[in-house]
Amino acid sequence: VEKPFGQPGLRDAMARASTSTSKDVTVSIIVPTYNERQNIGTLYVLIRDAERACNARGMGERWEIIVVDDNSPDGTSEVVRALQKAYDDEDLVLRARAGKLGLGTAYAHGLAVARGTEAIIMDADLSHDPKFIGEFLRLRREHGYDVVSGTRYAPGGGVVGWDTRRKLTSRGANYLAKVLLAPGASDLTGSFRLYTKPVLEELVRAVKSKGYVFQMEIIVRAKAMGFSVGEVPISFVDRVYGESKLGAAEIVAYLKGLIRLFFTV
Repeated sequence: VEKPFGQPGLRDAMARASTSTSKDVTVSIIVPTYNERQNIGTLYVLIRDAERACNARGMGERWEIIVVDDNSPDGTSEVVRALQKAYDDEDLVLRARAGKLGLGTAYAHGLAVARGTEAIIMDADLSHDPKFIGEFLRLRREHGYDVVSGTRYAPGGGVVGWDTRRKLTSRGANYLAKVLLAPGASDLTGSFRLYTKPVLEELVRAVKSKGYVFQMEIIVRAKAMGFSVGEVPISFVDRVYGESKLGAAEIVAYLKGLIRLFFTV
């Protein structure tokens, strides 16, 4: 059987087993998906490469990848099942849902089966490079942070592939949020973050927003609830395959959510 994306599945699975020094899952990586068939296989390989790199440095990692798919019409779930079979990977978990039910509920759906004591949330469109996960873990464990957020807007961070309009939109959204909400974080709209599992569970229960406002509210509430937040500069790369899910409706919803949080948090 041909391996998805031409990858030598058995060899890579054996290499992962030989470098992991933990019998228990250490980190649960939750990846919500909708129409990410072209990206999910590459992301899977990159995550496993990052895990092996951490174990080569003696970190003793065992990561599970939980894909929460909202009934993608492009067959994303079928690709995940093919990856499970081709790589014989018990730590690749598919959590399929009936439809698009919101980001917060996607994280809750993944957390319900998560076995790690730490949880990573990231996008499936390859905009978040798994190579940064090791630095997230190092920073959190050394300093005892409850949350570590990837930031595009600290020295060393950046964005690749956006046009001027998209850059201005993102910068403006973050600036407005910082002025109105004073969250103590430089990147409120990013979605590449590490949490301790109990903290993420508590935050997901507390957050009321949906869509892109969710990422902003979760950091604002983390600060309001007394959780500590660290930051790691990341390079954000615009998606190559598929379509961006950010449109005018999402921008309007963001502005409404910003005003709501100003008065309620």
